Order: sequence, then structure tokens, then C-alpha cells
Amino acid sequence: MMLLWLYLAAVSLALFALMGIDKAAAKNRCRRIPERTLLALAVLGGSPGGLAGMLAFRHKTRKPAFALGFPAILICQIAVGILIACQG
Repeated sequence: MMLLWLYLAAVSLALFALMGIDKAAAKNRCRRIPERTLLALAVLGGSPGGLAGMLAFRHKTRKPAFALGFPAILICQIAVGILIACQG
């Protein structure tokens, strides 16, 4: 169970950092991180970090895939976690 929490924290932290890096790249007109990469990391467990990064860096807040997607993914992941915990 501890490994799962460490994994989720690592993916979340990575996505938070990538949101900041992508925001900086957007400002400097540099090569960007593909949106599918950011969304994939959210699906893989990084949705809390993605949501926090979106709010902290004010990045991708107007894109529905992110403004609605990150919270929706997080809600689904919480629901799955609750279902798994209740099965035990």
C-alpha cells in the first residue's frame, strides 16, 4: 500500500512540474509538452498534481480537456479508490 502512495505522489509531482515547464515553454515560444502526455499522466494517477499545476501556473485553464478533464479524472480515481477500499 505504501508503494502505491509513493507512486501516486511521484506521478502527481511529475505532472505538477511538467505543467510549470510547459507554461514556461509557452511564454518563451519553445517546444511544448504534448497535451496527450499531460492527460496521460493525469490518468496514470497524477491528476492531483495536474490540477494543482493548472491552478498554480494558470496554465491550460481555458481548455475544456484540462479545466474539466483533470477534476473529472480525479473524481473518478477517488471513486475507484473508495470502491476498492470498501471491498476489503
